[in-house]
Order: sequence, then structure tokens, then C-alpha cells
Amino acid sequence: MAIKTAERVSREASDNYVFQRSRLAYVEASRMVSGRVLEIGTGTGYGAEIVAPSAERFTTIDKTRSEELGMLPANVEFVEAKVPPLPFADNTFDYVVSFQVIEHIPNDRAFVAEVLRVLRHGGKFIVSTPNRPMSLTRNPWHVREYTAEQFASLLSSFSSVERRGVEGNERVWEYYEKNRESVHRIMRFDVLRMQWWLPRWILQIPYDIMNRLNRRRLHSANKSLTEGIAMEDYSVVDVHDKCFDLFYIATK
Repeated sequence: MAIKTAERVSREASDNYVFQRSRLAYVEASRMVSGRVLEIGTGTGYGAEIVAPSAERFTTIDKTRSEELGMLPANVEFVEAKVPPLPFADNTFDYVVSFQVIEHIPNDRAFVAEVLRVLRHGGKFIVSTPNRPMSLTRNPWHVREYTAEQFASLLSSFSSVERRGVEGNERVWEYYEKNRESVHRIMRFDVLRMQWWLPRWILQIPYDIMNRLNRRRLHSANKSLTEGIAMEDYSVVDVHDKCFDLFYIATK
């Protein structure tokens, strides 16, 4: 079986633990949005499927168009561009949603400034990113990861920020612990702690391959647990250190 990048969450069974968590962010957003909505980070398009029906007009942008992105509904437009900047006029959108993207952006402050620029007054930025205390190892595809306080500081140019997070129940924690044990077994060979000092570009491909193989190995050994995790096993709560993701809502 071919190795697909683990940085784009797919519907592959071994991705289910992450996929269901990602779906929750979009379902939560779909309950909030209306009018003109911009999504930054199309990925394979499952987010657009969830959120676009709630929008009058839904624009989704990514640096490349995924082969899995099929025919789009009439109210959806795909834009291929690298961000920042955003190729839109000031005060264009009522909502901007961006999930698991900002940690990949070298200039995160420019990214936030562009979101603020394209939002209308009173518009909202609904954004998620991994919660750094819950990371099991360094992800070299991420330029940085944030604590709850660091992420709030980054969004301080907005008039208000609602700090939320995504937590999991006992089933999710059972998978997390098995994953933690598996990652620990792999990382015991890194006696020189190279993951922390080698340049990101050197580590990216090896990390991606090992991450994908690890997810598939966990799925093979724990099929019912991996496939049994549902979106309802996650919930959005007031942020705390044990949240898997930060889920913030910033208002212009």
C-alpha cells in the first residue's frame, strides 16, 4: 500500500482517531457560520462538505488542489494560492475558518493580520491548532506549536477571543496512551535527541513515513478501538492543558 502524507488527514481507517477530531471542528463551525465564509486550508475537501451548506457563499483556499477534491457545489469556489497574503479585498467575509493550518505558516502574525483584514466588522475567525503540551514528539512539518496562552496572545489584535479546546473521552484516551507507548518505542532509538536539533527539512520525510506506518500498525493491532472512535467521543470545552487541540473564536 502506498504511503500517503500523514499531514493531510484522510478517511483511511488508520486516520480515524484524527479524522473524527477534525470533523468535530467543522461541525462546530457549521453551527456558527452564515453569509460569506472563507476556509483557509482545503485539504481533501471534507470540511467544505460540512460547512458550505451553512454559507451563502463558501470560498476555500489551499496552495494545491487535492486529487480527492471532486466537483464542488454551486455556492463553493476553490482558489489555489499560497498564504499569506490572502488574494481578497478588505472586509469581504463574515467568517474565516482555518483548522490545523496556522502551525504550518512561517509568518503566523502576517497570517492573522490578513485574516483580520478580509473579515468584516463583527466577523469571526474560527481557528484550531494542536495544543503543544499534548504533542508526543516534535513534528517537523510544524513551524511551531502553541500553548493556550501563546495562541491567545497571537490573536490579541482581535476585539475578543473565546478560548475553547477539543478534549476526548475514555476511548480517545485509551488510543492516545497506546499511541504514546508506540511513539516512545520508536523514539528510544534517538539517543542523540536528533529530533530536537536537526533542521526541520531533514526530518520531514522520515517523520511522515514513520507517522503513517505507526498509525497503520496501531490500527492493525487495535482495529476495533481505532475504527470505533466517533466524532461524539470528542467535545469542545473551555480550554485546559489536556485538550488535544486549541479551538478559538476571535471576533473583529
